[in-house]
Amino acid sequence: MATRFVIIGGGPAGNTAATYAARLGAEVTLIERDTIGGAAHLWDCIPSKTMIATGGAMSFSKRIEGMGLEQQDAEVDTPALTSRIDSIKQRLQHGVTRLLNSQGVTLIDGTARLVGAHEVEITTAAGVRTIQADAILLATGSRPRIPEWCFPDGERILTTRDCYPPVVFPESITVVGSGVTGVEFVHMFSSFGAKVTLVVSRQQVLPQKDPEVAAVLEDDFLKRGVQLLKGARATSIEREDDSVVVRCDDGRVVRSTHAVLAIGSVPNTDGLGLDAAGVVTDSGYVTINRHCQSNIAHIYAAGDVSGKLPLSSVASMQGRKVAEHVMGLNKVAHRHLDYDKAASAIFTEPEIADVGLAEAEAFAEGRKIRVTKVPFSATPKALINNDPRGFVKIVSDPATGVVLGGSIVGRHAAELISVIALAVTANLKVTDIVESLLVHPALAEALAEAAE
Repeated sequence: MATRFVIIGGGPAGNTAATYAARLGAEVTLIERDTIGGAAHLWDCIPSKTMIATGGAMSFSKRIEGMGLEQQDAEVDTPALTSRIDSIKQRLQHGVTRLLNSQGVTLIDGTARLVGAHEVEITTAAGVRTIQADAILLATGSRPRIPEWCFPDGERILTTRDCYPPVVFPESITVVGSGVTGVEFVHMFSSFGAKVTLVVSRQQVLPQKDPEVAAVLEDDFLKRGVQLLKGARATSIEREDDSVVVRCDDGRVVRSTHAVLAIGSVPNTDGLGLDAAGVVTDSGYVTINRHCQSNIAHIYAAGDVSGKLPLSSVASMQGRKVAEHVMGLNKVAHRHLDYDKAASAIFTEPEIADVGLAEAEAFAEGRKIRVTKVPFSATPKALINNDPRGFVKIVSDPATGVVLGGSIVGRHAAELISVIALAVTANLKVTDIVESLLVHPALAEALAEAAE
């Protein structure tokens, strides 16, 4: 009898687990209440990056004089932008659905909850039914965190999901939250011409990132006219006529036409019936081991609900590893997920990407490292592109030369970091990068120079 594998949630973790397990012979049922492909992925990630790409094109159009072209001012066509976003989302959603159908996965449009360790109750438009499962994957994702002192209205006080695009492009906007999502919104709205204020609770944007990386981004923000309110925490956001007023704990007040909350997310584990199955959670996140198992061996969690890195790439890999474990492949040679080696990117301008051990982290641990940095201003392709901002930094072991990590700030950083990510994952040495015959002229040359 085939393994009955029930997956709750059709985002990157859930749909990847479904396709892999089905290929391996499992009888897979996937239940999704919103969007196959994932609400966080298709309602947040893809639309935001689409708007950032459009905003980036507008920003680039303002720099073309330096490339021997006559200056042209682009304007936003809101209906066309909305149509573009919807088209991309639908294309991706249809692609995932077709793949799942081709693998024989049973798709159910409904809401699921556990009513026992092996029982899943499904509520659909046709009614309620219960199915049995040999293995269960919880992959229900997350939603924007909304504090008690804020009441988004979707018009002027926005969550991240109200912005793709907003009903009316803001003349001015206050972004609350200076993490990854917050700085992307600063970049996006300033690219579209809005006057932006960023409320920064600490003394630098991106408090978890390399201070040198944050400094480059802050400098770019200031050049654009972005106002940085450092050391301030928002305590209230209220509408006053056609304005939005943000008040901070240090007494500072910001008035703008719009405000957007970008202060993290919360896991979608409410109503899942975890108590009925005896699943242990921590602040709403399902506690998992290296196989993504909860404390109940046949119940897994992956993606945002697992409390690990909230990245689609990590969720997809977790889903694959769960499928392999459910189908017994961990009994042979098996590489476990190493979250410390996950590459991540921030789609600001310039882009930011990093992977592995960070310089500040190494110093905090008292670990000996070798750090080399090369500015893009020394790279011919960056000059050709008329965009010499940023640098490549590589962290390595001084004794062995093994690449431990790296950071990139600059154009196409999200693509270039893949080289360092591969080196970190495969335990390659800096000499392996140096001795690679890379393309010239290319931004990747800075990688080889930083590895020398």
